[in-house]
Amino acid sequence: MTGLMVSMLAFVAGVKDKLTSEKGATATEYSLLVAFIAFLIIVGVGAFGGALNTWFENLAAHVGRFNF
Repeated sequence: MTGLMVSMLAFVAGVKDKLTSEKGATATEYSLLVAFIAFLIIVGVGAFGGALNTWFENLAAHVGRFNF
């Protein structure tokens, strides 16, 4: 093989390695996954908290009707 051919093969192999590397993509995917899970937790806690608050208000109104 000639020196040019070896250089071209090395160049192509280097480009191929750079294109198949997924380190940055994996970190980005995990950060998006963590952000999505955090968003779901916040929405869930907000909805559950509102329902729990309503339940306690109804309970307080029901208990308040009794005179001890």
